[in-house]
Amino acid sequence: MQYQADGWGYYVASGRCMGGGDPLERVARLAAESAVVVFSVSSCCMCHAVKRLFCGMGVNPTMYELDHDTVLGNDIERALMRLLGNSTPLPVVFIGGKLIGGIDRVMASHINGSLVPLLKDAGALWL
Repeated sequence: MQYQADGWGYYVASGRCMGGGDPLERVARLAAESAVVVFSVSSCCMCHAVKRLFCGMGVNPTMYELDHDTVLGNDIERALMRLLGNSTPLPVVFIGGKLIGGIDRVMASHINGSLVPLLKDAGALWL
């Protein structure tokens, strides 16, 4: 895959990297490629907040900005909605290839102290 690095982690450079097939399989494949994967939309304030949380902890998540992918972004977003069972799925976070959920789940894990062990187990954090 080709990535573009910046201050927020790693962003997918092109939708062509995502491949074809079933959108749920595509999500699972993308989620397993990095220790922390966030599916987001560039204009979403909650997506920005979760990115900021991870970067503040020293974690460089792989970011999939669905609004930048005009070919597959909508299919991926619908697949994420099916996974979460709601209509506003973004951001969606995977750690170690496992679905964590939206920002509510990530923040709850951070507050109750279970986020750091998840990040360590996934190899995203070395404290």
